Amino acid sequence: MSIKNPKSLIEAYFSWPFILIFIIVLANIILAFTLPHAAFILSPFIAIYIAAAAYIYLTRRTKLHAALQAYAMGASDVHSELFNEMPTPYCMVDEKGNVLWGNRRFEEIVRNDRAAAANIMQMFPNIHEDMFLRDDVTLEIHSDYQGRKYLVDLIRTKVTTEDGSMPSLYDPEMKTIAVYLRDETEETQLRFALDREHIVIGLIYIDNYEEVLEQTEEVRRSLLTALIDRKINRYISAVSGLTRKIEKDKYFFILKEQFLSKMLDDRFSIMEEVKQVNIGNELAVTISIGLGYGAETYAQNYEYARTSMDMALGRGGDQAVVKSNENITYFGGKAQTQEKTTRVKARVKAQAFKELLESRDRVIIMGHANSDVDCLGASVGVYRMATTLGKRAYIVENTITSTILPLKERFLQNDDYPEDMFITGSQAVQMVDNNTVLVVVDCNRPSIIDEPELLKVCKTIVVFDHHRQASESIQNAVLSYCEPYASSACEMIAEMMQYIGDGIKVKGPEADAMYGGIVIDTQEFTNQTGVRTFEAAAYLRRCGADITRIRKVFRENFKDYQAKASAISSAEIYRNAYAFSTIESKGLESPTVVCAQTANELLNIRGIKASIVLTLYNDIIYVSARSIDEMNVQVLMEKLGGGGHRTIAGAQFREGSIPEAMDSVKAAIDEMIKEGEVS
Repeated sequence: MSIKNPKSLIEAYFSWPFILIFIIVLANIILAFTLPHAAFILSPFIAIYIAAAAYIYLTRRTKLHAALQAYAMGASDVHSELFNEMPTPYCMVDEKGNVLWGNRRFEEIVRNDRAAAANIMQMFPNIHEDMFLRDDVTLEIHSDYQGRKYLVDLIRTKVTTEDGSMPSLYDPEMKTIAVYLRDETEETQLRFALDREHIVIGLIYIDNYEEVLEQTEEVRRSLLTALIDRKINRYISAVSGLTRKIEKDKYFFILKEQFLSKMLDDRFSIMEEVKQVNIGNELAVTISIGLGYGAETYAQNYEYARTSMDMALGRGGDQAVVKSNENITYFGGKAQTQEKTTRVKARVKAQAFKELLESRDRVIIMGHANSDVDCLGASVGVYRMATTLGKRAYIVENTITSTILPLKERFLQNDDYPEDMFITGSQAVQMVDNNTVLVVVDCNRPSIIDEPELLKVCKTIVVFDHHRQASESIQNAVLSYCEPYASSACEMIAEMMQYIGDGIKVKGPEADAMYGGIVIDTQEFTNQTGVRTFEAAAYLRRCGADITRIRKVFRENFKDYQAKASAISSAEIYRNAYAFSTIESKGLESPTVVCAQTANELLNIRGIKASIVLTLYNDIIYVSARSIDEMNVQVLMEKLGGGGHRTIAGAQFREGSIPEAMDSVKAAIDEMIKEGEVS
């Protein structure tokens, strides 16, 4: 914006008081030499005049600036009329937010609000003074005023003469900002209404359909199915949704996004309603729900729903998973995972794995970091299957914990096994080629595997795991066998070994390691064991697993035993049902193992629903959580960034202290109790 004739009469008019002060002071000095008494009388009046002129100039600078701005705006009648009649509300403000000038549309908005008419920060409280100090930046700010929503643009401007210089009466330090207002109330309302009209796509699967029907009298089976159909249809209809049965145990439904909040608020009560269906069936019916929304297309929402359902089933069923383009949310998961009596899936996966190995030359086997007995046992089981098929196999282990060392030594000091049976992660990365298969066992989370780089360089990845899936999982596996009902990864591998081929011979050290993995993960066959668990153990016993030898391997050293006893004696009982304790890691070979063992022991206390034990090791706080059947500790640990099983889970804190971590766990327990996720 340019001002013409900077040396105008108005500038001279504003300058003459200061020129006059100079003349009066000079005259008074001359008068002092001729008539001292007259000069003395005149001096107070001169001082009053100078003070008044200075006060007016200093305190009225903003209004002077506004007057000049108005003068500049009115320099051209055409330009002035254009600004005044512009349909967009527009004003000029200084660096303090004071409104210097506003067009008619702006004046109409602030007509009855003197504070807003005087200062733009009074009009929009989320505009701050520091925003006016930024150079060469256009800011877009969304704000509200008198029930309307505005997009406020702040643009730095400069008032100059035609030759580009600053007019003499303008303060060079004063900043002038142009403010444009765009009313976006209707646009926001339409956008909100459109979002509420978006479609949510969902799937409902009955988890244990076949098992429940087997326990129900044949004449009542149709009634059972009808009752389940009725409850599901009523629940979806209550939120103005549409549902269709696509298979005998599968349902498809759609609803508007505005009704999704109702389902979230009641935490998918249909899961509990279906469990109440009882016409003589001893086994309660459980369902899994997968929802997808927030995508640009219906097809993508359906893919979200399918992914959600895979997550729900992978985590053991009896839960709802909601996936959008931003996050994944879990609900439910209270029921104990039911073991499948059929081995069809194990046989199918074993055959698929065999066909995959036949087209490859090299197999690299890897588990999670800080390998445990189950991880080692599953690894040597896959090693035996691969070598039986004539493939060269390697097991990746970057660290050797004291827990697995006695079992691992039986392979290292045995002529039946090559010296390079166990390799480091860096060695494995160097030998990867297009004919290499990476088999990940006892883990499905990329962040905790032993060598993450292998996931990037290997094109063919296979996953065998028994943990419930979390939001983070290995996505690019060509073959994935994850069964949360299984007691251990060793149980799954033992079943597959019986179908991988004829004449497979499991050696004694391998049978011991796999049997030991089952013993440890089931806490000596007392946790999450089923018929198939004992069948797998019996198979390994037939292969030469020695119970006495395994028991000797698992004996504890004296320091570990003392540390565990000390932690148990100093345990704190929270809310009369949750046992908390800590382990001092100093002097212990495997503090995390002792931590887990202590959590197991604390469950033997009557009335304890869950036990949580923490230890600080290598600047990381490890948390072990255990329960029997009254609390889903996996959900508890997931709230803290961890995961695991329904009854066995853990998490890690890389920042903070143990007391802070313990407070976080307690807060998560309080949240679960408030949300009704604890039995």
